Amino acid sequence: MNFIANIWNHPKTSAAGLLIAVVSIAGVVSQQGITLGAAGTGTVVTLVSALASALLGLLAKDPGESACGTTSQQSKLGAWALIALLLPLPFMSGCSETAVAQNIVNWTPALQSAVASVDSAGALLAPTDAPTFAAATAGFDAASNLMTALAKAYLVNPSAGVLAQIQNQIVVLQQQVNTALLQAARIVNSASQQHAMATIQEVGTVVSAILALVQSVSSKSAVEQMAAHSTIKIAEVQSYLNETLAVRIVAGHYGEPVPVARMQVAQVEQSEALAGF
Repeated sequence: MNFIANIWNHPKTSAAGLLIAVVSIAGVVSQQGITLGAAGTGTVVTLVSALASALLGLLAKDPGESACGTTSQQSKLGAWALIALLLPLPFMSGCSETAVAQNIVNWTPALQSAVASVDSAGALLAPTDAPTFAAATAGFDAASNLMTALAKAYLVNPSAGVLAQIQNQIVVLQQQVNTALLQAARIVNSASQQHAMATIQEVGTVVSAILALVQSVSSKSAVEQMAAHSTIKIAEVQSYLNETLAVRIVAGHYGEPVPVARMQVAQVEQSEALAGF
């Protein structure tokens, strides 16, 4: 059977895929409050997740250490390891806060660029549609600027106070994006609507990535509070989203293969939906 041959011929790839699945499932299970019992000061679920992530990291050797033409395979494993950075796992704390803070800051140029595209998109729409689009996206600039400032402040000082502000602000941005998508859907001109949707989703993709990162360093109660303020849910705008565009943005940002980015986007969407966003 082909799948057995693939496992035999590509053991590291298969092992990495299995570990990613373990981490993904553990993250979802933990969000549902399932612990499977205690393990030291944590739970069995968090212990399994941590072990799987650690083993994934060991598999993802630096490409420079590879030899005999194996750079491509090791690079893919390294990219797969990046998936773990976006998963909202409860055991991520301590030094991981700095890593997450840096990851958030790394997304802010993409956020600013996407918002700039929104600002200039009105000129490309039909004259009758431009006012609707402008009203729908009016708050993007101020909200994204504040998000960028908070991300940089959190990187310098990853304190609970700054994190609380980031938690509030990322939900504000998420709600602005979802509201804008619903309003842009009312644009009658198909060309205008398509362009409006695409530019808004560029912002939304970055916001979703940052939201996932914020979740990963937030307590369960904090995530529940964030979700409670998310009145327009992902399910309400899902039909307007272009997954191909989101995957392309994530793949470009992390410099990873499209299949990996597709898995990453799907995991983040599932995680945020299960959390109540």
